[in-house]
Amino acid sequence: MFQHNGIRIKVISMGLGAEKKWLFTLFTAAIISLLLFISSIFGFSASYASHKSFSSTVHRGTSHPPSFSYYISGTGGDADRIFRLLLAVYHPRNRYLLHIGTEGSVDERKRLAELVKSVPVIRAFDNVHLIQNPDPTTEMGASNIAAILHAAAILLKNGGDWDWFITLSASDYPLLTQDDLFHAFSSISRDANFIDHTSDLGWKQDQRIQPIVVDPGIYLARRTQIFRATEKRPMPDAFKVFTGSPWVILSRSFLEYCVFAWDNLPRTLLMYVNNIVLAQEVYFHTVICNSPEFKNTTINNDLRFMAWDKPRKMEPMFLKNSNYKNMVESGAAFARRFDENDAVLDMIDSNILTRKSGRVAPGSWCTGHRNWFMDPCSHWGDVNVLKPSHEGKKFDQLIKKMVDDSSLELNQCK
Repeated sequence: MFQHNGIRIKVISMGLGAEKKWLFTLFTAAIISLLLFISSIFGFSASYASHKSFSSTVHRGTSHPPSFSYYISGTGGDADRIFRLLLAVYHPRNRYLLHIGTEGSVDERKRLAELVKSVPVIRAFDNVHLIQNPDPTTEMGASNIAAILHAAAILLKNGGDWDWFITLSASDYPLLTQDDLFHAFSSISRDANFIDHTSDLGWKQDQRIQPIVVDPGIYLARRTQIFRATEKRPMPDAFKVFTGSPWVILSRSFLEYCVFAWDNLPRTLLMYVNNIVLAQEVYFHTVICNSPEFKNTTINNDLRFMAWDKPRKMEPMFLKNSNYKNMVESGAAFARRFDENDAVLDMIDSNILTRKSGRVAPGSWCTGHRNWFMDPCSHWGDVNVLKPSHEGKKFDQLIKKMVDDSSLELNQCK
């Protein structure tokens, strides 16, 4: 009789001949060794699961690392993509707001909520929320701006203790870890705004700014296309129109200005862009560059990598493995667009984020063992400690150079 961890093994001899007993002994020893190994694994796993993570407090303020609020939006069928992106950019210091548009079903939102709740660290820090009553949006209309301002208002209300607001879509993906992003943004003013912008409107003036459109997403519950009027309106002379990339990284102070609007400029411009094509490429750019308080806080870069067709189309190309080298060498923090579960996303997970499928991207806050059957981020320690990679240190130098260049008059709101 043999007993280990409550497992009993009774060895019975069947009267084998002497010449075969050594085979029986060898077989028995192998079975016992296998059971010991399995028992040790389950015993170790049980002790690991019962161990409680260090209850870490998120410290805020300029003497501590910054934090970000992410607004991640998608349409019907994007729940899995949104969840994968959330895991790729997750950190306990940040806040996250997820939005599936009106095209998505109630069941899809419930499933996304269940996926989010399945992650222990997210349950512990309670820093991910979903918009349950989605905002109707029209692809080329001003309802997108209304949805973004709604998201910003929610994030400001529910713990507005973050430093920057980042907009991402379900087809985006990070090219840096959160530790690297924190490290780089720790060295710059927390009033800085990364927004690609120009007043050189070119063809956009005639085709997007002057045409009068109506966005039915403002007043209809279902999604539909914008309506175009036959007339055009002249360019305004009360303010100067700017345009640029719709993807932004905005400071909390500037978002507070846009939401609370202690002067009338943000409200005036919101009414103006309500009737232009692709208001998302105009609103924040025009507000910030016409505001004496914020126009000198701009850094003319959206920190995104995109590849475009020639001639250029409305949307960038879908990125593939062939774009990987250019992506990682671009110095961008994020890239777009990606097909769902494209192989290049697995390359980013493996080579940059060191993230396993179904798990959050690990950072210095993760203290669990790194192996194939355990998630290192199911254990956590001090979430205020950073450990930037070599790529993060390079990105830090690039950000500092952008900030230095932004001080030149040529690069700000021109």
